[in-house]
Amino acid sequence: MGGSRAQLNKPHKSRFSTKSSRNLHKTSLKDKSRIAKSERNVAKGARAARLQRNKMLREQKKAALLKEKRASSSSTSAPLVILLFGLSASVNVESLAEDLLRVLSNDGAGDVSSTVASSEYKIRITVLKAPHGNLLSCMEMAKVADLIAFVASTKSLYEENASDFGYIDSFGSQCLSVFRQLGLPNTVVFLRDLPSDLKGKNELKKMSISNLAGEFPEDCKFYPADTKDELHKFLWLFKEQRLTVPHWRNQRPYLMSQKVDVVADDLNSGKCTLLLTGYLHAHSLSVNQLVHVSGAGDFQLQKIEILKDPNPLKLRKESDAMDSDDAIDVEVVRSLDPDSMTQEPLVVENDLDPLAGEQTWPTEAEMAEADRNQKQKRLKKRILPQGTSEYQAAWILDETDDEGSASGSDTDDGMVLDETEGYIRGPKETNNSDVDDDEQVSLDDRDADEETDTDSVMMEDDNLTKEQIEEEIKKIKAAHAEDEEYPDEVDTPVDNPARKRFTKYRGLKSFRTSSWDPKESLPPEYARIFAFDKFAKTQKHVFAKFLDMEQENRDDCVPAGQYARLHIKEVPIPVASKLCLLAKTMPIIASGLFQHESKMSVLHFSIKKHDTYDAPIKAKEELVFHVGFRQFVARPIFSTDDMNSDKHKMERFLHAGRFSVASIYAPISFPPLPLIVLKSAEGSAAPAIAAVGSLRSIDPDRIILKKIVLTGYEFIELELELETAMIIVRNIFHLPVLILAFVTLNYPQRVSKLKASVRYMFHSPEDVRWFKPVEVYTKCGRHGRIKEPLGTHGAMKCTFNGVLQQHDTVCMSLYKRAYPKWPEHRFPILDT
Repeated sequence: MGGSRAQLNKPHKSRFSTKSSRNLHKTSLKDKSRIAKSERNVAKGARAARLQRNKMLREQKKAALLKEKRASSSSTSAPLVILLFGLSASVNVESLAEDLLRVLSNDGAGDVSSTVASSEYKIRITVLKAPHGNLLSCMEMAKVADLIAFVASTKSLYEENASDFGYIDSFGSQCLSVFRQLGLPNTVVFLRDLPSDLKGKNELKKMSISNLAGEFPEDCKFYPADTKDELHKFLWLFKEQRLTVPHWRNQRPYLMSQKVDVVADDLNSGKCTLLLTGYLHAHSLSVNQLVHVSGAGDFQLQKIEILKDPNPLKLRKESDAMDSDDAIDVEVVRSLDPDSMTQEPLVVENDLDPLAGEQTWPTEAEMAEADRNQKQKRLKKRILPQGTSEYQAAWILDETDDEGSASGSDTDDGMVLDETEGYIRGPKETNNSDVDDDEQVSLDDRDADEETDTDSVMMEDDNLTKEQIEEEIKKIKAAHAEDEEYPDEVDTPVDNPARKRFTKYRGLKSFRTSSWDPKESLPPEYARIFAFDKFAKTQKHVFAKFLDMEQENRDDCVPAGQYARLHIKEVPIPVASKLCLLAKTMPIIASGLFQHESKMSVLHFSIKKHDTYDAPIKAKEELVFHVGFRQFVARPIFSTDDMNSDKHKMERFLHAGRFSVASIYAPISFPPLPLIVLKSAEGSAAPAIAAVGSLRSIDPDRIILKKIVLTGYEFIELELELETAMIIVRNIFHLPVLILAFVTLNYPQRVSKLKASVRYMFHSPEDVRWFKPVEVYTKCGRHGRIKEPLGTHGAMKCTFNGVLQQHDTVCMSLYKRAYPKWPEHRFPILDT
């Protein structure tokens, strides 16, 4: 087809180009093969590099495991600690320990030391026997154990009534939960008292394993342990086993004492030098480091002596074998002295600087001085003519008072004016009037300022009788039950203005989004603690510094595995004497501290009430905290964990079944660390496990707010006569004779669309005006504001965002920042 509509294509540009220029964009077959071969080589090289990297990682892990195994079984490593723990009181741990030590030492008879070096198994072992019923001893032994051997007796299945745990009694179950919280190392179970015949032995062994397997980890092995051959088999398997210990224990060096001595200090009359002798575990210890003695506190080292090993793995000559233990202990291989320039100072509290920051709240000393001045003012009495008003008395000068008092004209018809706020009548009219009403109000206001402290601490008078103690316990249990049913609700006082009673509280528009300055009105205790700008960065720096110190092999460090004697200076004599007594039943542990770990700060723990503890745990109650190797006394406050808010609500009690956050004043400890909380049970000196948890953070700026809800609930008891009550009981579901009338004091009086007149939340119009900026709400979900007071008895007009129901209740939430209580003594050794 032709014509003007015929398609005209654009001519090709290569129409006049040469052949070479036309083939420029093409690739030859040779080049294609070369490029393809290069791509294959690249892929092949990447795969080879990946295989080589995986091989290198496997070799590194294998070398690390081999190094760890050689370190644990070499002649320079510390003896492995095996803890024998009886699951019930019927288990004889003493006989098992003797059999195990004799197998290790190849000694048929005679007394054997608790630490044995076996040339046959090429291993050194320390055997500890956990005393059944002593919770503290079992906990301290479990902290240093490399292997926990649970001992079960098959006799308990037949001779005693089997409990829900089979062979485990209540104390065994309690300790097992504590061991899980601390972190279980390698575990085995020894079965004792099996029958001698092979068939009955196998059947009873299977039955025991099926009953006990659910209580222990999956890799836990069960061994019969009645004969020497059975123990021999266990030791050969234990020698080849790879031991794993909790991570928190491998972070710091520690020494389990085998001998405790005391040397008097001539310079300090009340102090002495404590000598702890034993093997050093985990890491190297520097003589310039601080150490923590479990339950006694943090101390500096006077020196460290490296002693000759009393239990070497290699065989010694006969002359050496004939040496007595005392001679070996005296022989000192090397002595390390601290450097005064590099030794870590024992700093516990921060130096108080009154000009460091502006605090609006007065200190305790200033408040005590004000109380003394107020008391002196009350002693001054002014004699005034009868009929003188308070306004007229204010114009009378002190010189007139002095002249009047000097004249000695004390008349009975005169008025005696107290210079504080009001006046009281003369001696004849005192009995017929209200005495010191204003003074009592001022005292109540001052007591109300300390409401958080006084309502959270149990009576601490040592002279309380048994009946008073029981009554105090009943009050705490009643308060705990009321807190669970009506949390945060308080009654507005009738005889005390609400604006004075709740002067420290404030309202918040939104608990989550409203701002609260963490540096505002801090208590005096905050001047004594330490804080970090970036705690995570500080912790990383401290750990890196410690690892560098250990890798440098410095002269001031004692390598792990050495038998050493620590000279701990300036230990109080009562503490040292108590440690010497405790060393008979438990090992005394001295652990090395990192930099800053002796300083006080605010620590926060994730905590949960233990399942076996039923008594209420009140805020600011004195508890003993076991954090890793460390022990200290603290008085915590409990709070919720609000993830989406920078503010957290305080809890008056530690409630069961859920986690809370416990905040305390305590020495700094770098997490992660396990937590065991002990509390003395009522009527018993032995402590009980109150709660468990772990160290969460160290942050003095964490805002914990105590919430109160102003409501007017109260119960009124109405006793009716028997005949009238029986008529009511017959008609109302057989109720008892004593009828409780539930009266709502804080109720809306009149409701008109969005407005309501509310009575009995406050008792004076001044209080209504004071709390007018705070929003109110109802239990049915309405929100509103106070518009104005009505009358003279505290009624008020409120507007809401919806129609208010007649049975609804109006509430107001107020908040105040809460702080933990500073402990009276920091360490529990003298209370053990």
